Amino acid sequence: MPSRRRALLAILLLALAGLASIAVALAAGSLAASAADVLAALGGGEATMAAEVVRELRLPRALAAFACGGLLALAGALMQVLLRNPLADPYVLGISGGAAVGALSAMLAGLPLLLVNGGAFAGALAATLLVFGLARGDGSWTQTRLLLTGVIVAAGCGAVVALILSVAPDNRLRGMLFWLMGDLSHAITPWPALVLLALGLAVALPASRDLNLLARGELAARALGVPVPRLRPLIYLLAALATATAVTTTGAVGFVGLVVPHLVRLAIGNDQRVLLPAAVLAGGALLTLADTLARTIVAPQQLPVGVLTALIGVPAFLYLLARSPRGGGA
Repeated sequence: MPSRRRALLAILLLALAGLASIAVALAAGSLAASAADVLAALGGGEATMAAEVVRELRLPRALAAFACGGLLALAGALMQVLLRNPLADPYVLGISGGAAVGALSAMLAGLPLLLVNGGAFAGALAATLLVFGLARGDGSWTQTRLLLTGVIVAAGCGAVVALILSVAPDNRLRGMLFWLMGDLSHAITPWPALVLLALGLAVALPASRDLNLLARGELAARALGVPVPRLRPLIYLLAALATATAVTTTGAVGFVGLVVPHLVRLAIGNDQRVLLPAAVLAGGALLTLADTLARTIVAPQQLPVGVLTALIGVPAFLYLLARSPRGGGA
C-alpha cells in the first residue's frame, strides 16, 4: 500500500508539473500575458491582444511541445524495456534519420511547411519499414538483428543528411539546422500528436504487466504466459509511430526519450504501470519548459529547443545517476 500511495503521489505531482509548465508557456513571452489574459484566451473572459497571442500562437505550441515530449518519453521507455537497455532511446531504429532525410529534402526543394511535415513523416515511416523488413530477413527476427539494422540505416540516413546540407543554398541552411536540432516555431497543429499520445497510452498501459515480465528476460516471460511473438512487434511499432509523429512535429529533439524514462525509473522504480504515465508527464513538462526557455531566454531570437533539452536533461541525468549508481536496469 505505501508503494501504491507513493506511485499515485508521483503521478499527481508530475501532472501538476505538466499543468504548471503549460501555464508558464502561455504566460511567458515578449508580450507578457496576465492570468486574466490566459483565462480570456481559454474562453473565460474578454478578448485582448495578449489573449489572442496566447490563443493563436502560444497554446498550440505549448500543447504540441507537451504531446511530443510525452511521445518521445513513452517511446524511450518502451524501447528500453524491449531492448533491456536503459540507454536505448527512440532514435535507435533510425527513425529520426529517415524523418530528417524526408524533411530536409522537402526544404531543399523549397516546398511549403505542410509538405515538409509530410516529407518528415514519410521518411520516418520509410525508415521504419526498411528496418523491420531487413531485420526480418529469412524469418529469424531477433532484437539484436533489429538493433544492428537500425544502426546501419541511421548511419546511411546521416550520410544523406550531410550530403543535403553540403549542397543546400545558404538561405535555407539555417532552417535545416534548426529542424535538425529541434524547432517548435512551426508547430501549429498539436492535435495529431495529442491523439496519438492518448492512443499510445491506451495501448501500452494494458500491456504493462506483460512488459514487467518481459523486462526479466524473454524466457521468463514466455514461461509466465506472455505472448512475446505478438507483444514485441506491437510495442516496437507503437514506439516507432510515436517517434515518427514527434519528429514530424518538432524535429529531431534529443535526450528527452533517453533521459526522462531513466530518471523516472531511478526515482520511482521500474513498474511499467507507473513508469509509462509518469514518463509521459515528465517528458511533456520537460519539453514544454525547454521550449519556453528557447523562445524567451534571448528573445526576440529563438534557440533550438534540442539544445535546451540537452542542457537541462544531461546534468540532471548525471546528478541522479551519481546519487543512485545501482538504479535503473531496464
